[in-house]
Amino acid sequence: MNLSDLQKYIKIIDTPLDVNLEIPHLAYIEAKKKNPKILMFTNPVEGEKKFDMPVVMNIFANDEVVREIFGKDLEEIALEIENLIKMKPPKTLSEKLKAFGKLFAIKNTIPKSVTSGDCQYHIYEGEAAKLSRLPILKTWELDGGKFITMGQVYTKSLDGSIRNVGMYRLQVYDDKRLGLHWQIHKDSAHLFWEYKKAGLKMPVAVAIGGDPLWTWCATAPMPPGIFEVMLYGFIRGKNPRLVKCVSNDLEVPADADIVIEGWCDPEEMEIEGMFGDHTGYYTLKKPFPVMHVDTITTKKDPVYYATVVGKPPLEDKYMGYATERIFLPLLKTTSPDLIDYAMPENGVFHNLILCKIAPRYPGHSLQIMHSLWGVGQMSFVKHAIFVNEDAPKLRDYEKITEYILNHFNPRNILISKGIVDELDHSSIEELVGGKLGIDATSESDSKKIELLSDEELSEKLKELDESIEEIKQYMTHTKNPICVIKYNKTKKAKEVFERIKILKNHLRIVVFINTPETFNPYMLMWRVTNNIDALRDVWIEDIIGIDGTNKDKNIDDFDREWPPDVDTTKEIIEKLKNLGLIEGISEEELKKYQII
Repeated sequence: MNLSDLQKYIKIIDTPLDVNLEIPHLAYIEAKKKNPKILMFTNPVEGEKKFDMPVVMNIFANDEVVREIFGKDLEEIALEIENLIKMKPPKTLSEKLKAFGKLFAIKNTIPKSVTSGDCQYHIYEGEAAKLSRLPILKTWELDGGKFITMGQVYTKSLDGSIRNVGMYRLQVYDDKRLGLHWQIHKDSAHLFWEYKKAGLKMPVAVAIGGDPLWTWCATAPMPPGIFEVMLYGFIRGKNPRLVKCVSNDLEVPADADIVIEGWCDPEEMEIEGMFGDHTGYYTLKKPFPVMHVDTITTKKDPVYYATVVGKPPLEDKYMGYATERIFLPLLKTTSPDLIDYAMPENGVFHNLILCKIAPRYPGHSLQIMHSLWGVGQMSFVKHAIFVNEDAPKLRDYEKITEYILNHFNPRNILISKGIVDELDHSSIEELVGGKLGIDATSESDSKKIELLSDEELSEKLKELDESIEEIKQYMTHTKNPICVIKYNKTKKAKEVFERIKILKNHLRIVVFINTPETFNPYMLMWRVTNNIDALRDVWIEDIIGIDGTNKDKNIDDFDREWPPDVDTTKEIIEKLKNLGLIEGISEEELKKYQII
C-alpha cells in the first residue's frame, strides 16, 4: 500500500504553513473532529525557507482509514492469529490443507532482502546528508526543539541475531545529530546496552513513510527477540521487502520515503526534551543516546510523515485500537479467562484498562490482575478494572461506567506496587509506583446514600472547607455516585478529605482536582488517571477519596518535578482561524478538548 491508495481520505492544505507549530497545531485540531482526515501540507515552510517535499499527518485518521491500511478487519487478523496459536496436528486431508494455509501465512513473515529500493533513489552522503533538508516539525511551544515523531528506528543486537524496530521520538540537535529517546524498558535500549558493555558503536537507521503499516508495526508490542516486520508480512500476506542501508548493515523497508542512516556512541549522552507527549503532559529533560547521521536517502518524490501527540483524542487512538484488537489472542495465552479488554484513549492507554473476564473462583480476578501486570507492555498499566462476562460492551463507556459503579465494593480494591511507564510523571519514584486493581465482577452491597442536589451538597461542603470552589456529581442513579470537588490548592487534598468525611451519608466516591475539568468528564478521566499514584492518592475509608490534583513540592512533599500541560499556542490558533483553516469543529469542542 502507498499513500495514493488513501487518496479519498486525504485533505490537501495548499496554504503555506510553518513547520514550527502551525502545521502540527492544525493536525492536532483535525484529529479531534468527529470524522478526521489525513492531512497533506503541500507547502511547508520555515520562515522564508521552502521545503521540496510535502508533510503528511494524521495518517491513521479514523477507523475506516485503519481498515484500508490493514487491508482487512482487525477482528479477522486477530482470528487468524488465534487460529495459529490454537493449531493442532491435522488428522484428515481437509485439516492438512487448512494447516498448510496457516503455515504458508507464517512463511510470509520472513523478511526478504532485495538489492535495491525506491527509498534509495536520491542518496546524500557526508556533508550533503543534512537533517535541515527535511521538513521536521516543532510541535509545541515548550518543546526542546524539532522532533521526528513518526520514525521507524531500526537496530540489531551486537551479534546480529536479533533485529528490532520501534517508534521513538528523535530530537534534532543540529544537521548531523539526533537524540534517541530509548526509554529504559524498551527493546532498543536493551540492545544499546550490549554495545555499551562491549565499547562499540551501534548502527542505527530511521525509516520514515512508505506503506503506513510499517509505522504501526514499529509500535507493536511484540515479544522480545521477534522482529516486528514479521507482523507486517503476516498481515499483508507477503514477505516484507527490506533493502540494506548504504552506510551500515541494517535493513529497512525498500518502499520507505526517507531513510536516515548513522550510528551512536554508547559513551555519548545528551540532554533530550522537553517534549509535549502522548500523556498530555510534557516529558522533562533527561540524558539519552545520540545518533550521528552519515547518510540520508529518499524516494524520487518523497513525503514526510509526522504525528502529533498531546491531550486526547489523537491518531494514536486508532493505532492503539488496532494494537488492542490484534494482540487480544496473545494476551489470552497468559490469561485464558480474559474475554475482552479496552484501553480508553482518554486514559492514555497505560493509565487505564477495562477487562471483561469469566471468573471461576474467588480471587480469580486478582490472579488475572497480577498476570497482566507481568506481561510485556501491560506491566506499565496503572489502573485495571475487571468486570464479569455479563457486563455491557467495554467501549459503551456510559453503560460500562454504570455497571462498574453498581458492582463496586471497597473491599475488592487491590493496591500494589510495580513498574510504571518512564513517561509517568506522578509516581512516588521514577519508574516505580502504585497499581490499582478493582474487582467489579460481583454486585455491590453498598447501601444507597442520601442524595443531595449539587447546590445543596456544594453549600454543605463549602461550610466545612472554604477552599472548595465547585462540585459536580456524576452517576447519581448508581449505588456508588462520584462527586468531583475542585478546590483552591493551598493544602493537601487529604486535609480537605478529612474535613468532609462527616458527610458520609451523602458521599461515596470523592475525586479532588485543582484544574478546570469539573464539568468535562472526558478530560476529567484524562487528568485523574494521569495524576494519581494509588499508593499515595487513594484513601479507602467511610468514603473513597482520590487525589487527582497536580502535585506540588511544598504542599504534597512531591520531590520530583511536575511537568506542565501540553497546551496550544494562542497566537497560532488565532492565525489558523484567520486563514480559514479551522473548520468542521465547534467552539464547544475546541473548549472541551482544551484547545481554547
